[in-house]
Amino acid sequence: MAQDHFHHVRDFPFLELPGGIHLDLPNIGGFQVSKFMVLQVVAGLLTLLVFKGLAKRVASGEPTRGRFWNFWESIALFVRDEVVRPTIGDGHHDHGHDDGHHGDDHHGHGNSESRAGHHADQFLPFIWTCFFYILFCNLLGAVPMLGSATGSICVTGVLAVSVFAYNVLNGSKQFGVIGFWKNQCPNLGLSGVQAIVITAILWPIEVIGLLIKHGVLAVRLYANIMGGHTVLGVILGFIAAPGIAGTALQGLVIPASVVGQIFIGMLELFVAFLQAYVFAYLATIFLAAATHEH
Repeated sequence: MAQDHFHHVRDFPFLELPGGIHLDLPNIGGFQVSKFMVLQVVAGLLTLLVFKGLAKRVASGEPTRGRFWNFWESIALFVRDEVVRPTIGDGHHDHGHDDGHHGDDHHGHGNSESRAGHHADQFLPFIWTCFFYILFCNLLGAVPMLGSATGSICVTGVLAVSVFAYNVLNGSKQFGVIGFWKNQCPNLGLSGVQAIVITAILWPIEVIGLLIKHGVLAVRLYANIMGGHTVLGVILGFIAAPGIAGTALQGLVIPASVVGQIFIGMLELFVAFLQAYVFAYLATIFLAAATHEH
C-alpha cells in the first residue's frame, strides 16, 4: 500500500479513475501508451487552448478582459519582460544585458518597443512553450488520481535535449556551425603556440560544461518534482506505518498527516510555478550564451 502513495511520480500503462477503476491504455504495434504520455498530451492541449484564446484577444488590439485571461497574460508578460528580454538583450550588447535606462520600457502594450518588437522576441515562442508546458505538467500532479510527468527523468531529459538542440540551432544561425563550436572557447587574446595549447585545454572543458549545464536542466526539474511528491507520500504513509496503525497513536498521526498534506500541497503549487520559471530562466541564459560571443 505504501508504494501507491508515490503513484503521482510513477508511470503506468493505465489511468487511475475515481472508485479504484483502472483504464488500461492501448499497446499500438508494440508501443505501449502510458499515463505520463497521456498527461503530456493534456498539458500540451491546455497550453494550446489557453494561448490560442489569449492570442485572439490580444490580436484585436483591445485590452484583454476577464480575470482568467488577465491571469495568463500577466504571467506571459512577466516571462517576456523579466526573463527573456533582459537576459538576451536587444542585439547590441555582447552579453545580452540592457543598461538601466531601458528598464521602464519593458511593461505594457502601448510603448514603442512593444509595437516595434524586440530582438529577443524571436525566441519567445520557444521559451513560453517550455514554461507553460512544464507548468501544466506540474499542476496536473496536484490533481488527485493524475500525476506529474515532470517527475520522470525521461520527460525532463527530453525537455533538456530540446533546449540544447534549440540553442545549438540558433547559435549556429548566428555564428555558423563551425563558428558556434569555436565560440565555446573564449578569446583570451593569446597568440602562437600558447594560444593553441590553452585552446586545446579549454575547448573540451567548455564543451563538456555546455553538456553538463543542459543536463542539469533535466536533473533539477526532475529532482524537485520527485522530491515534493516523495515528501507527500512519506507524510501520508505515516498513517499506515507499522506500530501506528490500529493503535491509539493513529488518532494523533492521522490529523497531523492531513494537516501536513495540506501545507505541503500548498507548497507544491508554489513549486509548480517556481520550477517552470527556473527552467525557463536557465534555458534563456543558455540561449543568450549560445547567441552572443564569449
